[in-house]
Order: sequence, then C-alpha cells, then structure tokens
Amino acid sequence: MADPRVFLVTGCSSGIGRALARELRERGQRCIPTARREASLQELRNEGFEPLMLDVTDEGSIRGAVRDAIAREGRIDAVVNNAGTSLFGPLAETPLEDVRRMYETNVTGPLAVTQAVFAHMAGRGSGLVVNVGSMVGVVPTPWVGAYCGAKAAVHTWSDVLRAEVAPFGIDVMVVQPGGVRSDVADKAPVHADTPHYAPVRGHIERRSRASQSRPMEADAFARRVVDAMLARRPRHTVRVGAGVGLLNVLERLPRRWVLGLLSRGFGVTELRRP
Repeated sequence: MADPRVFLVTGCSSGIGRALARELRERGQRCIPTARREASLQELRNEGFEPLMLDVTDEGSIRGAVRDAIAREGRIDAVVNNAGTSLFGPLAETPLEDVRRMYETNVTGPLAVTQAVFAHMAGRGSGLVVNVGSMVGVVPTPWVGAYCGAKAAVHTWSDVLRAEVAPFGIDVMVVQPGGVRSDVADKAPVHADTPHYAPVRGHIERRSRASQSRPMEADAFARRVVDAMLARRPRHTVRVGAGVGLLNVLERLPRRWVLGLLSRGFGVTELRRP
C-alpha cells in the first residue's frame, strides 16, 4: 500500500468539507481539517481529528495553518479548497458589500490558500490543488448570479493555474458539485424583497433552497470525490451530485435558450415592464 498522503482541507465545519475529511481518514489518509470557528473546531476534535483554525479571508490565519500543518506532518501533499459561502438575490439590487464578502471567501480565499502552499509543493516537486467550484459556474441561473460568477472565476483561474504550476510537478483538479446535502444555503444571505423584485420574492426564496430539494448525500459525494483525488492520474474536472447529468446536456445548448428556460422556471418572466 502506498504511504498515506497529507491533505489540508478548508471549510470542514459541516457538509461537504466534513464529509471529505471523514472519507479521507476512512481511506487511511492523513487529513488536517480546518474551520474558522472554535465551535466547529471542537466538533472536529470530538470526532478524533486534530484540526487547525483557518479563515480563508485572513492571510495571517492561512499562513499560520499552513506552517503548523507542515510542522506537524512534515509536508502537505494536497490542499482542498472547499470553504465557501453562497448569496442569493437579483444582481441589480444585491448589496455590494455582500457581493464583495462572498467573492473574498469564494474566489480570493482559495487562491490565497494555494499561494501559501505553492512554495512548499514546488520545493518538493509534487502536489495537488483541489478547488471546489459548482455546476452553476458552468450553467448560471437567475437569482444567484454573483455566486455563479464567483464559481466560474474559480473554474477559469484553476485552468490557468494548472498550466502555470505543471512545471513544478503540481496538478490542479476542479470539482463541480451538483446538489449535495449541506447547510451552506441556510446560512447564505437571501435578498428577496428588493424594490423592483419583491413581486417574485417567492421564486427567489425557492431558488435559495433549490440545491437541497433532492440532493446527493454528502458522504456519497465524498466517496466519489476522494476516489478521484486518490487516482494515480487525477482528472482535471470532476462532476458529482444531483443534476450533473442535466448539466452535461444544458452546457451544450445555446446559452440564450437555457437562460430563457431557467428564467421561466424561476419566475423572472412574471415580472412586467411598467
């Protein structure tokens, strides 16, 4: 059996991150789960993990976690950038402070973590960066446009990063989840009662819950993703979760058709011009 690898995983307070940490440990890997709240860290300790505090919006916190992980384990073989948050509401009237905060967590955060581990991985001549994107970064939907844009940005910079770090023996994988059991949407801001969109507030609220209508269970998702991460030659893109089959169809259709269909489905067409 190959020696266990050391995985640093962000956003392990619940949902996907917690499930990935459990699955990696079950497979005999050395997993260092991270979270930013003490309550979440204590929950991880109660499960037998030795977690580290890591806030992806705080460069000092990131550097400290990476330093401590290397000091403890001797190396980091893979980093899983899972920490993230969502945001719902019409783009034209979603508060910009919420958009900036979400982008800092979902776009700048994983890049900051990647930069913090790059020199270490490059010096060893090997490493894997796993960025968790989303199917809506491929096919965007109404009422979650800022989040769609953030995940599309992660997909794009991951492709560029893959090319740039390949000479140092580092690979990059993008995971594009469909619906997976999680509470991330429950914690996200929902701007459904804005001046021009209040008549369709019900549709905006429904969209905020859509990923949890018939989701894949997080442990089943984690098994599939860990299979991919432990493969000898990891795939560049991994799609797992409810709805990914439909995604594979929709991304091949003209974007105008798809957005027209989604606009009807999520109530945009119920708005009327004055």
